[in-house]
Amino acid sequence: MRLVVWGATLAIWAVVAVASIVAWYAYDLPEIADVNAVERRPAVTLMAADGTLLASYGDVYGTVVNVRDLPPYVPQAVLAIEDRRFYDHFGIDLIGLARAMVANLRAGRIVEGGSTITQQLAKNLFLTPERTIKRKVQEMLLALWLESTFTKDQILSLYLNRVYLGAGTFGIDAAARRYFGKPATRLNLYEAALLAGLLKAPSRYSPARNSARTEARTALVLRAMVEAGYISPEEAERALRKKTRGRAVAGTQARYFADWILSRVAGYVGTIDRDLTVVTTLNPYYQKVAEEELRRLLDAEARARKVTQGAVVVLDAGGAVRAMVGGRDYDASQFNRATQALRQPGSAFKTFVYLAAVEDGFTPDDRLSDAPIEIDGWKPRNYADRYYGVVTLREAFARSLNSVAVRLIRTVGPARVAALAHRLGITSDLAVRPSLALGASEVTLLELTGAYAAFANRGYGVWPYGIEEIRGPDGALLYRRAGDGPGRV
Repeated sequence: MRLVVWGATLAIWAVVAVASIVAWYAYDLPEIADVNAVERRPAVTLMAADGTLLASYGDVYGTVVNVRDLPPYVPQAVLAIEDRRFYDHFGIDLIGLARAMVANLRAGRIVEGGSTITQQLAKNLFLTPERTIKRKVQEMLLALWLESTFTKDQILSLYLNRVYLGAGTFGIDAAARRYFGKPATRLNLYEAALLAGLLKAPSRYSPARNSARTEARTALVLRAMVEAGYISPEEAERALRKKTRGRAVAGTQARYFADWILSRVAGYVGTIDRDLTVVTTLNPYYQKVAEEELRRLLDAEARARKVTQGAVVVLDAGGAVRAMVGGRDYDASQFNRATQALRQPGSAFKTFVYLAAVEDGFTPDDRLSDAPIEIDGWKPRNYADRYYGVVTLREAFARSLNSVAVRLIRTVGPARVAALAHRLGITSDLAVRPSLALGASEVTLLELTGAYAAFANRGYGVWPYGIEEIRGPDGALLYRRAGDGPGRV
């Protein structure tokens, strides 16, 4: 009898202790007055020149959707893979918790979670991502509050509008627009399954990162929908045969261009404190070709020339940057060699020397000696130590003869050559000495390309640019490119 009394007493105290802990955790709950409040970073969306999505920065939310307005297979895909008993439990799925506990004990590690969609929503709305007993208890309490306050459809709608789906997107509509270029109301079965598959690990299953992994995950979701009775095996097979590839950005390497653009936006509109849409100059086709050609050249020349990196800038006649590749692999190095790397241009700088000479009265038929030369101990040499005697400027330029370029800059004057280069668009400091003729001063590829554009543009200079216009969240025009550059240079 005494054991029964002691047992009952301990049980009562255990209940009191648990109740006290739960009460304290309930007292310490975060403010839950407004579930519609959203704290997020302003989103900056970059568009290519043809209107396709280039990149998104910040937290992107799409149009708020009601679960009843979506194709039925959109919420069904989510429920099949995340919470099949959603419409049967009260916010906490005791059967699901027991099943997850057994699976985790068998595996000896956490392989399955027991959180319901309501619990996930509670965590997303009110709690931090820390994994503690206190947070788990509060998550359950908040789930019960949500279930007592909202209908099941309202909870599912809130979840679908708030859940993170990768690439900076929050909510099913933002993700549908990001990955497929369409609103969530127009998703097909395969697309709905793909997005539902992202819920577990958006980065791991992103179609922009690993298409094979994405397809395998999507197939798993479709099988889960069959098991849940939402679709037939035949419908799942048809969806797999008509699969839609997620829309990626305009080429992986365009991320160099996107970073460059983002760094310039604030200069036009001030502090980025609202959502912005930036229309850029990038041509996706030119970008693709530039990426492929740079990769091909590096693969072909890397071993022979010991070159492992490169960059590409493509400008049109007006100075619009149509393609930019800042390196071989953005994931390996985010350093943009097109805009940030100061490199000696070498013989590419000779063009400015010859132009300065022409402005000084030289003609292509004038002759200079192509022979070894020494200036204060400096002995520039021709390629392979080959010299041609007296040559015309036309021949010297065609053969890229170092000795003639040095003789020309001594005659014209290094200061005049530097001033001409700056007039054409070179912005870096240039060393005013004879070695400038051979490109000894460092410049960026972007400024060198911009300076060269004047030659293709019949003497009219350009200012390289990548932004056509910037609009605010309401579509209001905040900036539009105007002007044609510095004119004739």
